[in-house]
Amino acid sequence: MDGRDLVRSVKLVGSKRGLRTVRSAWRRARADVRALPSRGPERARVPGPLTGAEPGPGGGVVRFARSELRIRVAVGGAVFWGWDGAEPLPSYALPGEAPAADPRAVLEPGAGGGWQVVSERLTVAVSRHGAVELRTPGGVVLRRELPPRWWEPVAGGNARWVQRSEVPADARFFGLGGRAAGPRLRDGSYALWNTDPGGRFGPGDDPLYLTMPVQVVVSDAGTHLVFHDNSWSGRVSLREGKEGDGSGHDRPGMSEVRMDGGPLRCWMVAGTPARVLAGWSALTGAAAVPPSWALGPQHARWGFGSEREVRRIAAGYRERGLALSVLHLDIDHYDGHRVFTVDRARFPDLPGLAKELREEGVRLVSIVDPAVAAAAGNEVYDSGRAVGASGAFVRDARGRVVRGEVWPGACVYPDFTDPQVRAWWGGLYEERLARGFSGVWHDMNEPVSFAAFGDPSLPRSARHALEGRGGDHREAHNVYGLAMARAGYEGLARLRPDERPFLFSRSGWAGMQRYGGTWSGDVTTGWPGLRASLALVVGLGLCGVPYSGPDVGGFDGSPSPELYLRWFQLGAYLPLFRTHAASDAGRREPWEFGPEVLAGARQVLVERERLRPYWVTLARLAGLTGAPYARPLWWSSPGDRALRECEDAFLLGDALLVAPVLEPGVSERTVRLPPGRWYDTVSGAVYEGPGQVVVEAPLSRVPVLARAGAVIPVRGEDGGVELEVWAPVEGSTGGGTVVGDAGDGWEPVEVERYTTRLVDGRVVVERDGEERRVDRRVRVRGL
Repeated sequence: MDGRDLVRSVKLVGSKRGLRTVRSAWRRARADVRALPSRGPERARVPGPLTGAEPGPGGGVVRFARSELRIRVAVGGAVFWGWDGAEPLPSYALPGEAPAADPRAVLEPGAGGGWQVVSERLTVAVSRHGAVELRTPGGVVLRRELPPRWWEPVAGGNARWVQRSEVPADARFFGLGGRAAGPRLRDGSYALWNTDPGGRFGPGDDPLYLTMPVQVVVSDAGTHLVFHDNSWSGRVSLREGKEGDGSGHDRPGMSEVRMDGGPLRCWMVAGTPARVLAGWSALTGAAAVPPSWALGPQHARWGFGSEREVRRIAAGYRERGLALSVLHLDIDHYDGHRVFTVDRARFPDLPGLAKELREEGVRLVSIVDPAVAAAAGNEVYDSGRAVGASGAFVRDARGRVVRGEVWPGACVYPDFTDPQVRAWWGGLYEERLARGFSGVWHDMNEPVSFAAFGDPSLPRSARHALEGRGGDHREAHNVYGLAMARAGYEGLARLRPDERPFLFSRSGWAGMQRYGGTWSGDVTTGWPGLRASLALVVGLGLCGVPYSGPDVGGFDGSPSPELYLRWFQLGAYLPLFRTHAASDAGRREPWEFGPEVLAGARQVLVERERLRPYWVTLARLAGLTGAPYARPLWWSSPGDRALRECEDAFLLGDALLVAPVLEPGVSERTVRLPPGRWYDTVSGAVYEGPGQVVVEAPLSRVPVLARAGAVIPVRGEDGGVELEVWAPVEGSTGGGTVVGDAGDGWEPVEVERYTTRLVDGRVVVERDGEERRVDRRVRVRGL
């Protein structure tokens, strides 16, 4: 959902809402002009020459004539550095205390009059003028940070800064949150400002709802992740390098980070992709594990309109033998679009509906928007005004409550950067649970205020608590959705302490995985939107948010039967598998597109359910190790340059390679294979990697290949978990991990590790090195 199309259409002329959005945008602009005066003349600054150094825990401080650099290697290998006295805390990205310093890392004199810190995984070398090199233990440079530059207003105020970096010429960039043009980020400029793009988006639109200053860089030298821990508005410019021909010089890749204020501080994690994501997870917090029912097929629509229509949709899935786990209710079920209410005329008995659906194995999930209708008598508004000394809502620089225009009309916005407000807001979810909802999805939380012109958000001068530090919306905007997710997650956990909360959010920031997942937002209906859906999920996974998915079928239009089925097939192999569309965009039920599409949808739904134990395992492993469910093809082979270029296929865990069809009229497609033997899971055809092969891709199915030697937990015919083992190559071993479904609470889980090998034509499966310990049914394929 989005307001820009509405407020910018010609229908606005003369409409009440149109006039209100004009006034809202004018008020916002006027507030910023008054409270954020021009920066005026600025003074540029660079670190200057080195003047001294002081060892400290895990590193120390290197001093320059006009700045100082703090370096700290943390236990686990992550490296922190911060300029101008910047420390790891406070930070919205870190879940609590900063990681302890590694006592083995020591600041010592380096080459050329500089200093260095040598650790187990990285060497940090600082030059005499403030350049910082990050090297592997073998001395290979992964990244070189050039001396930063600041611009400080002569009259005082926040300094803006730029940090330029060099990476190897063969490096490829990934990350920066949800980017529709990814997952590989080409040369260009990428904004760091969570933005509602305007009702629909495709690969050319930037920024989107969830941005974060997290870069993942992959080169022959190794893989590393760099996080600039700064939530202010900014921009990242990237340029891939070029290797010289013959004896010509290489041109390194370049990254330029420009921020409008805030600290210049970074974290870096290096190693294999798996180690990098594990380190990132250890730093920013483990991913929330969704309840097992949230790993099944889900259906949503803006405009169900009534309990009767909800029942009709549920019956349609049931009568056609189609699996369905969740139905989502959008804002149309609210009374006047006001959050935490119900339109009792159209939904007279929501608890009864929820109970009825749950008995059929279907859960209800509710949308929750942050904007609160500013009307006396609205219980949420009235209770919010009584929170703390000055109420729960964001105020402007003059102390007045900020008002915006959203679906209910004139609205106010909770300040989720205030702990008291988070506690109050989290308690409001009791109403949702009492209505029978099992989870929530947060929308419009960039946050959005409809605007006839300009940025559809709050005034940048609006004031926020920022955990008691105080500050304005320039610093709080990008973490608003993250803080709202924290409020919701912690509230649900308090209200239902025996159940894992289910929450996903349109907006967020680094660390979003602690509270749940995200989805694509309003991806445009069309083949470019289908391709953007895959890019978003893979890119977000590399930024540490493993649970995400698109609006299957696109949000804003009517897909052709072929496009719908191809999108449905892709969605079935992504973590959050949900159809969704706007009220005027047509249906998204599989039976609305004809018998051929219905048959293809049924086939992939059956496979999604058969793989449910594998999805449970991937969810648990994401929480334990940080590894995303959906991974780029180079995940296990980052040194394979051809795989780094591949963006139209992905790995689902370690065992499966999914090659969705992203173009119309295709019955076969080429697939770039990682090393090893791969089996077509339907035809049984055998392919050898690395290399490129052509696979069958009829409209009825999506090509899925299994890695030789893989052990995949699947649902057997009796409903129990059995092991599907794909025959290993003679002389090689394989294996897999299984984590059983321990329920939807906080029960401890048991991790089962299996290995496979081929002995005299027989596949031997062992658990923890012993064949006799395998107590699950085994089915061998590919032999």
